Amino acid sequence: MRRLFDILGLFKEYFLLALFILISLLLLSSNDTSQIRSIRSLTVASVGYLQDILGFIPNYFALKQENRVLREVNLTQAEELSRLRDAVIENGQLRRLLGLKEQLPLQYQAANVVGKTLHLLRNSITLDVGEREGIRLDMPVVTDAGLVGKIVSTSDHYSLGQILLNRDFRASAKVQRSRVDGILVWEGGQTVQLKNVAKTLDVRPGDLVVTSEYSSIFPPGIKIGLVKNTSQAPGALFQIVEITPSVDFTKLETVFVVMHVPDSSRVTISRRAAH
Repeated sequence: MRRLFDILGLFKEYFLLALFILISLLLLSSNDTSQIRSIRSLTVASVGYLQDILGFIPNYFALKQENRVLREVNLTQAEELSRLRDAVIENGQLRRLLGLKEQLPLQYQAANVVGKTLHLLRNSITLDVGEREGIRLDMPVVTDAGLVGKIVSTSDHYSLGQILLNRDFRASAKVQRSRVDGILVWEGGQTVQLKNVAKTLDVRPGDLVVTSEYSSIFPPGIKIGLVKNTSQAPGALFQIVEITPSVDFTKLETVFVVMHVPDSSRVTISRRAAH
């Protein structure tokens, strides 16, 4: 206790100043005369003005930290871009050495969805582009989210797209992580299934499923969706792989038609083999 009194005695001037200031503020707050109101208004305006001025002064340390983080992100992205460029160059070189065909960049035709059915067994969308815009049968239809379907009918200015949620839709697909492949089909509901996947193969919930190189219509690598769950029927050779499509068909308004004309001979052979 004595030590406390010693400290109070040492800093008594500061304590008294703080006490008087506190008493003054209390008296000012309890006083409601016109002069006091004027002082309050002037004080608030002055503080606000100072805050506006000081607000233009950047926080040096915050900007320094943000600049460091941005440099790290930029460096990481530059490294990833460099690796991607190297991979593209190496892929081209290997394909030339092996005598394989070069994969040309895809071109797209934007289209608006002017008609849509989602509650039938053979669901489809109607697009406001047709043969005049270069649309042909079996061209894939996509969005930035992933695969929508393919063109099944065309006129001069309109075309009909068969979507994933259609009992007649088929596509070769694979699990990107484990490279397990199968056939994409729809059997009702809001999910699709990857068929012909042996129950011993590695497929897990959350795996990304994309179109595969075995497709005669769809270019490889187009996102389809994520594996929702897998199950096995007793005695069955194949597992049931359920996939949630990455495209929300209920909100579909704008799509892109991939200007990719499938090899007609390959499509004919694939269809013969399917029947």
